[in-house]
Amino acid sequence: MSIPKRSEIPVEHTWDVSAIFESEAAWEEALNSLKAYQEKISAFQGRLGESAETLLGFLKLQDEVEVLAGKVSGYASLSSDVDLNDSHFQSMLGRARDVMVALSRAGAFQSPEIMALPEESLNRFYQSLPALEAYRRSIYQIRRKAAHILSPAEETLLAATREITTAPDRIGSTLRNTELKYPDALDSQGQPHTLTGGTLVPLLESEDRVLRKDAFEKFFTRLGEFKNTIAAPLEGQFKTLRFNANARHYGSTLEASLDRTEVPVPVYHNLIEAVHSNLDKMYRYVALRKRLLGVDELHMYDVYRPIIAGSDRKIPFAEARDTVLKALAVLGDDYVALLNRAFNERWIDIYENEGKRGGAYSSGGARPHPFILLNHHDNLNAQFTLAHELGHAMHSWYSKETQPVSTSNYVIFVAEVASTCNEVLLMHYLLEHTTDKKERAALINHFLDSFKGSVYRQTMFAEFELMMGRMTEQGETLTADALCQKYKALNELYFGPDMISDEGIALEWARIPHFFYNYYVFQYSTGFSAAVAIAKRIIKEGAPAVADYKKFLSGGSSADPVSLLKIAGVDMSTPQPVNDALAYFGELLDEIETLV
Repeated sequence: MSIPKRSEIPVEHTWDVSAIFESEAAWEEALNSLKAYQEKISAFQGRLGESAETLLGFLKLQDEVEVLAGKVSGYASLSSDVDLNDSHFQSMLGRARDVMVALSRAGAFQSPEIMALPEESLNRFYQSLPALEAYRRSIYQIRRKAAHILSPAEETLLAATREITTAPDRIGSTLRNTELKYPDALDSQGQPHTLTGGTLVPLLESEDRVLRKDAFEKFFTRLGEFKNTIAAPLEGQFKTLRFNANARHYGSTLEASLDRTEVPVPVYHNLIEAVHSNLDKMYRYVALRKRLLGVDELHMYDVYRPIIAGSDRKIPFAEARDTVLKALAVLGDDYVALLNRAFNERWIDIYENEGKRGGAYSSGGARPHPFILLNHHDNLNAQFTLAHELGHAMHSWYSKETQPVSTSNYVIFVAEVASTCNEVLLMHYLLEHTTDKKERAALINHFLDSFKGSVYRQTMFAEFELMMGRMTEQGETLTADALCQKYKALNELYFGPDMISDEGIALEWARIPHFFYNYYVFQYSTGFSAAVAIAKRIIKEGAPAVADYKKFLSGGSSADPVSLLKIAGVDMSTPQPVNDALAYFGELLDEIETLV
């Protein structure tokens, strides 16, 4: 399997960034315009408390900056991600980032000055100028962090460090996606298969166990040759988190991270404890996988192989698209119309090419609409990935269309809810449209794999991330050997006695980009749990549940994330949604065991 060059991908299969800017010349003009905002922002320094009109003028200016900055950085980032080997686009992205840092530095006075406003003065501002009400939520978000806002000089200094503190993620991404090359994996017939970060999982899904084993061992052997180089920026990332947490007087890096989105710290710990108490179900799943694969020993290179015959049926992109549209029709004509726009107006970059960023994502920062990056393979997993990323895109669309700029971006705690809700609805549709026991078993197995990946596996990642944070806070060095030891121990705990934790799996932390995302991964688990509850309600209640769900999608950051999810009928302030999701995992296990 060869990977085509970017120039070989048909244009209809690529996203159309000209929707943001018609040309690079237009981008250059916008970048220069954005630079000019530094002076405009600085003109407000020391003045935010002088009148309601002045404060409103500054906040409107910030809205203008956010919209233009999202377009400038989005255009450069999207252009770069489809070919990370292209130094021209890397340069554009670097220039955009430099301007973002300068703007952040210029506006560093905002939080201290808004914090310094007396409560009675702020209330008077609201009464005298009703237009200011649109910013009450964003003003509150600043003022609630009073204990963590520094002096204007200190805020300016911290803003300046962002140019440096983004380096660990960039270094790790460049190494993983462009400079790290792997030898071909060989199948049982001695035929070579291209091995990359993007092809690893598809190769591990192969029926050919020789190919799976060779791909696994060659990938992690090669990764191991660079383990110290990869560990270095990862340690830099956690030292950055520690520095910022200490500077802002938080008790831990976890507390600092979760406070940004008003997520209570116990939610994180409760998740890990809940999953630990339900590991018996994960062990049952592993035992079932071992039995159905018919192997004496189950290895980590057997984890992705479909365990039901016929579940690796080829599903072309066009079929995946049509099925997803049908499955999501339950969400209404307006929702389906937006999905069709995404396909017809080239919001999506579909296939892998040389130098393209691995994985999949939806980017909602660049108006006029979200963009979706895929590395599509014609299989069931890719069909679900399509539904998943479309969920992200629709969440971004509804929030930006409904909310003012200041509250149009939803927080990461709810980021995985809409995407996973789409997956659950797709699974329900597929199960409703099959009477074949084998096909039903294959679909249930896919959903079990989703549970494994989104709840159990991501919670394992979250626990590993928490370990790294605590090690750094205690002054320990994140050496590659220490990370390998801790990761392998966690892998053994989560997969249980029927799984052979091969030596290579100890290095898996080195291929996970999300460890640079500041305590992000736990939200896959909580989001999956919330999504299961929402999808079940939509299926059961229909229109009223859909209406509530769209209110949630349209909420942006207009309220704290726990309150927003309550609109959709889910209370994440309790562990109940996680426990219910894990109980559902057990029910699915019961069913599949009767089918196979």
